[in-house]
Amino acid sequence: QVQLVESGGGLVQAGGSLRLSCVASGRTPSSGVMGWFRQAPGKEREFVAAITWSGYNTVYTDSVKGRFTISRDNAKNTVYLQMSSLKPEDTAVYYCAARNRGYSLSRNSGDYNYWGQGTQVTVSS
Repeated sequence: QVQLVESGGGLVQAGGSLRLSCVASGRTPSSGVMGWFRQAPGKEREFVAAITWSGYNTVYTDSVKGRFTISRDNAKNTVYLQMSSLKPEDTAVYYCAARNRGYSLSRNSGDYNYWGQGTQVTVSS
């Protein structure tokens, strides 16, 4: 099994920044693709960003392009989501996820096999 633990969430004013971290432990997923998703109250979980094992390839949902950056440090088994220029509409619980099979940067939550417990991000206006 793979365990994922997120941290770094909190309350921030609009325009501010936060960095989320996701530490993986246990068995290493075969794929290595990691993603961030978020879920706002009353809404479905949505894709935010994903990264390959090498870190060379990334993909973002349009609403966060230019503001969020996903990265990873494999030596620390950690994936990061640097969030800048935060907006109230970024308020959500943010989840880290890992794929066990498949190497594409999927935006589909169903392609991810392991999930963290989530960390709350609240952006005040």
